[in-house]
Formats: sequence, C-alpha cells, structure tokens
Amino acid sequence: MVEIKIIEIEKPDDVNIIIGQTHFIKSIEDLYEAMVGSVPNAKFGIAFCEASGACKVRCEGNDEELKKLAAENAFRIGAGHTFIIFMRDCYPINVLNAIKNVQEVCRIFCATANPTKVIVAEEEIKGRKGRGILGVIDGFVPEGIEEEKDIEWRKSFLREIGYKLR
Repeated sequence: MVEIKIIEIEKPDDVNIIIGQTHFIKSIEDLYEAMVGSVPNAKFGIAFCEASGACKVRCEGNDEELKKLAAENAFRIGAGHTFIIFMRDCYPINVLNAIKNVQEVCRIFCATANPTKVIVAEEEIKGRKGRGILGVIDGFVPEGIEEEKDIEWRKSFLREIGYKLR
C-alpha cells in the first residue's frame, strides 16, 4: 500500500535550494565540484540519499551550517538517490546548468528560495521501506495577472540585483 507524505523543507529565508535526483555515490563529490567551479565564493551544503548498500545520507560542502541543514532535510525526505543543495552568496541561476550537467543527475525538482514542501511516496520494496519524490510544492498560488506597475517592479528588481543592464 503506497503512503503519500509531505515533507516541509526547513531553512532560513535567505537560503536557496536545489532538489534533484541522481544515481551514483560519487554524485556527492561531483556536485561539490560543480558548485565550487561555478561560484567559488558561494557557501553551500549538499546531501545525497544513498539508495542501496549502507543507505546513508552522504554530505559535503564548505559551510557547516548549510551542510547540517542539507543532511537533516535529506534524511527527513529519505527518498533514494535524491540530493538537496543549500546555498548562500549565489542563486540557483548561477549553478543550475553546472548541476544539470553532472553526468549522474537525472532530474531537477526545484531551484528556489521559496517555502518548499516535497511530496513523497513510500512503499515496501523487497521487505524494506522505499521512498521516491513525486513532486514539490514551491511557493504560493498566483494572486493575479501582472499589470503595468508589476512589470515595472519586475524590471527594476532584475536591474537592482544585477541580472539586467541599467
């Protein structure tokens, strides 16, 4: 009997996350290298849920607080071959292509700073508990369609944070 669970990601508001799926134990080191190679000064923590063997949550990173957050959230999600990256001093847009280009990465579920919940399915496999991510809830429902003042705000914001020319 499949059981559906919703796991809330616990994180500070100023932290961005990427949640994805990969397939091999060396992913933790390859994801570390992708992060460092993309934004050398970024602070981050990565956790990867091993799906066979010892079934450990493997952790790496260059910031102890973010490594701990990644490990705790990954353990609560508990879905095999999934990873979560917590980051500061960079945005997902700075690292997402590098993460997607890691050979073992199969998919990205989200890249966000929003409040996030992960929807998992749990089922017995060969006498043991197994879990997989069905999807994520990323942020909130739209409250309307943008108007002229909203377009002006969006364009101004992108320039303020340096993603568009002044």
